[in-house]
Amino acid sequence: MSTQDFPTPSREFRYYGVRPAWQWIDLAEVWRFRELIWMFALRDLKVRYRQTVVGIAWAVLQPLATMVIFWVLFQLLRGKPTASGLPYAVTSLCGLLPWQFFAASVTNATLSLVENQNLIQKVYFPRVILPVSSMIPALVDFCFAFVLLIGLMFFYGVAPTWTVVLLPFFLLLGFITALAVAMWLSALNAIYRDIQYVVPFVMQIGMFISPVVYEMDAAIPQNWQWLYSLNPMVSVLEGFRWTLLGMQPPALGPMLVSFAGVALVFVSGTFYFRRMERFFSDRI
Repeated sequence: MSTQDFPTPSREFRYYGVRPAWQWIDLAEVWRFRELIWMFALRDLKVRYRQTVVGIAWAVLQPLATMVIFWVLFQLLRGKPTASGLPYAVTSLCGLLPWQFFAASVTNATLSLVENQNLIQKVYFPRVILPVSSMIPALVDFCFAFVLLIGLMFFYGVAPTWTVVLLPFFLLLGFITALAVAMWLSALNAIYRDIQYVVPFVMQIGMFISPVVYEMDAAIPQNWQWLYSLNPMVSVLEGFRWTLLGMQPPALGPMLVSFAGVALVFVSGTFYFRRMERFFSDRI
């Protein structure tokens, strides 16, 4: 039998070589699989609110209850968690909403790879889609709770200024910050299961070392704000308050330090996720 008896392949196969150990995420490939993001997100939303009595109202009740608890606490202690002169209910809720989006996104994304291990072992798709899609339900909760914040601002007569046009930038910055931390923790949790037990504790501590229920100028001395701004969420929270409530703009130096922290965590998290991606199928 000669080689002519075998059918000629309809397409050629090209060998691209061994993939580098450190590599950036292929955004074009993620875009081709973009429909999976919405499918996974819709699945998570249906599971979250299935057989619940209150339903989507949990997205409003949780930050509202937290705000009331801290308001009562600061009233009893006669503390001064604000320096802007605005009602504490408004400034605290303005910090709670982006923080709870961050905490919920990171917590959900940390478990996303392990919870979808059957898919990872059977079907190929960009693995970064899993942590991204797990953040969408938290974003939906944020949108519903944001309506409560607007209503509270109207009740207290707090009107936004021209700086509100910059609000989408800080919303995007908050999403990038959450994704940056999520890529690190989801990849680590796929290898070391201890991470999923550490994350809730870290989120609780992070709430108190971030300007969530207090303003940075009211609680952190000026000399320490540079060090304090190494926390990537400082720029998100302070910028969110500034653009929405028309407060005094945060100091440029500490904000740049926080921006640099976000960029460092995002770039390093991206490369680390891609490096560990090849081991997910074997280690999960």
